Amino acid sequence: MREIKALLPFAKPYKWWIILATFCMILVTSMNLAGPWAIRSLIGTVTEGVESQRGLDQVTFLAIMVILIYLVRAISRFGTEYISHYAAWNMLENIRHYLYGHLQKLSLRFYSDKQTGELMSRVIDDTRNFEVLLAHAIPTVVVNGVMFVGVSLILFYMNFTLALYTLIPVPFLAWLVLKFSKISRPRFRKAQERIGEVNALLQDNFSGIREIKAFTKEELVSKRTEKSLASYTRAILDALRLSNAFHPGIEFVSSIGTVIVIFFGGRLALQGQVPLEDLVAFFLYLNIFYQPIAALGRINEGLQQALGSAERVVEILNEEPEIADKPGAIELSNIKGEVEFRNVSFQYVDEIPVLKNISFRAEPGQTLALVGATGVGKTTIASLVPRFYEPDSGKILIDGLDIEEITLHSLRRQVSLVSQDVFLFNGTVWENILYGNPGARKEDVIQSAKLANAHEFICSLENGYETKIGERGVKLSGGQKQRISIARAILKDAPILILDEATSSVDTHTEKLIQDALNRLKRNKTAIVIAHRLSTVEDADQIIVLKDGKIVERGKHRELLKGKGLYAHLCRVQSPGSSLTG
Repeated sequence: MREIKALLPFAKPYKWWIILATFCMILVTSMNLAGPWAIRSLIGTVTEGVESQRGLDQVTFLAIMVILIYLVRAISRFGTEYISHYAAWNMLENIRHYLYGHLQKLSLRFYSDKQTGELMSRVIDDTRNFEVLLAHAIPTVVVNGVMFVGVSLILFYMNFTLALYTLIPVPFLAWLVLKFSKISRPRFRKAQERIGEVNALLQDNFSGIREIKAFTKEELVSKRTEKSLASYTRAILDALRLSNAFHPGIEFVSSIGTVIVIFFGGRLALQGQVPLEDLVAFFLYLNIFYQPIAALGRINEGLQQALGSAERVVEILNEEPEIADKPGAIELSNIKGEVEFRNVSFQYVDEIPVLKNISFRAEPGQTLALVGATGVGKTTIASLVPRFYEPDSGKILIDGLDIEEITLHSLRRQVSLVSQDVFLFNGTVWENILYGNPGARKEDVIQSAKLANAHEFICSLENGYETKIGERGVKLSGGQKQRISIARAILKDAPILILDEATSSVDTHTEKLIQDALNRLKRNKTAIVIAHRLSTVEDADQIIVLKDGKIVERGKHRELLKGKGLYAHLCRVQSPGSSLTG
C-alpha cells in the first residue's frame, strides 16, 4: 500500500478518465452476468413448453437481447481497454518526468557511487511496470471484484444451499493468492535489480568501446556481460517458476468447485429440488464465479513485478537533495564577482579530508590561480563555488553573501565553467554552444566561437555549425571539444569564470590563441584558474599553492619564484634548465 499510495498523486489529473474506465468495466461485468441469465431463460421457455407462437416470440426476444448484450459488452470493453491505457501511459509520462526532475535535484555526491545505466533502468524499466499496475492490475481487480459479488448474489438467489457448497474452495484460493504475493515480490524485485545491473554494464561497455578495443578486452568484457545476463535470467526464472506453479494450483482448486456442484447439484436436480434451467445456469455462472480469483492470480504476477519496481522507484523519490535552497534564499544578480573562502574544510569520505581550513579572497576582476600536484583539492575548490558540494565547515561568500543564503539557480547563473573533462551533448555544434545562453543571437554564437578559436574548424566541418557531433562529441578531437566548451562559457558571459585545465587538450599554437581569448574574456571578471601548465598562470593576480589539502604558498609568479618553495620547484620540474627569473 505504501508504494500504491506514493503513486496516487499522479492519478489525480486523470480521475475522470479513471471513473469513465471504471464505468465501462462495470458495464462489461454486467453484460457478462446477463449472458448466462438469458440462456437460463431460454431453457426455461423450452422446458415449460409454452404455446408455439408465444415461445417463438420469447426466443426471438432473447436472441435480440443477447445481440445487444454482446454489442454493449464489445463497446464497453474497448472503452475499458483504451481509456485505462490512455490514463496509464499519461500517468507513466508524468511519473517519469517527476522522477527525472527529482534526480536532477539530487547533489553530485548522490551520483558518486551510482551507475548511469542503473539509474536509467529505474526511470525507464521500473516505471514501465507501472503500466501493468495502472492499466491491467487495477481494472482487473475492479472488474473481477464486481463480478464476484454479482455472481455470488445470483447463485444465492437461484439456490442458497448449492451456493454455499461453491464457497468451499474460496478460502484455499484466497490463501494461495496471499501466499504467492508474499513470496513472489522479493523475487521480482531481485529480477529488476539484475536488469538494472545489465543496463549499467551495457552503458559502461558502449561508452568505453574504444578502450575495450584498444586493450583487446573484447573477450573479457563479453564474458562479464554474459555472466550479468545469466544472473538476470536466473533471477527472472526463479520468479517465473513460482508463478508457473501458482497458476495451475489456482486452476486445480477452482475446478474442485465444479466437482462439488456436479456431486451435490446433480443429486438435487434428480430429487426435483433444482430446476434444469437453474442447474445449467449454475454451471455457467460457476465458471464466472471462480474466474475473478483465477484472474487475480494471473494478474498477481504482473502486480508483484510492478510493486517490486515501485519499491525501487520510491527509494529514489525518498532521497532528499543534500543541497537545496534554504527558506528565504535570495536571488543573486548584478554582482561584482568577489569570491571568498573562510576556513573551509571538506571531505568526500569520512575521515579522509580533502581541504583543510582553506581561506582566500579573489577580488572582482582578479585572476586567482590554483596550483599543486594532482589530488590536492584544486578541482574541489572549483566545485564548491557553484555549490556542487557543501563544505563540512567554514563559509564561501560572493560579494560578501554566504552562498548558502543564495538560490542555487541564481548562484550558478553567475558562474561559467570550463572543465578538463569536457562534456558535449549529442546534437549539433550550434546547439552545444547555445547551451551557454539559449536566448543568444546568431552573431553572438559565432563571435563566441571566434573568441574561442573554434569558428575556423567549425566552418570546415561537413555541415558547419549544424554538424552532428555524436555522443559526448565523439566525432571531434579533444582540442576541438575543448574549444567548443570554451565558446559555450564565453557565450554565457558570467561574472565568475572557473577554468579547470581549460587548455589541457590543445596544442601549443592553439593554446596561445585560446589563452589570448581567455585573457580578453577575463577582463572585468573574477577568474579561478586551475592549471598544471604553470606557464598559463604567470600573469595571475594571485597564485595559491596547495599541498595535502592546505595552502602552503600564495603570491604572484615572481614572488613565489624568489621564495624557492614548492611553486619554484614545480616550475623547475616543468622547465628544466630555466633560470627561474620569471
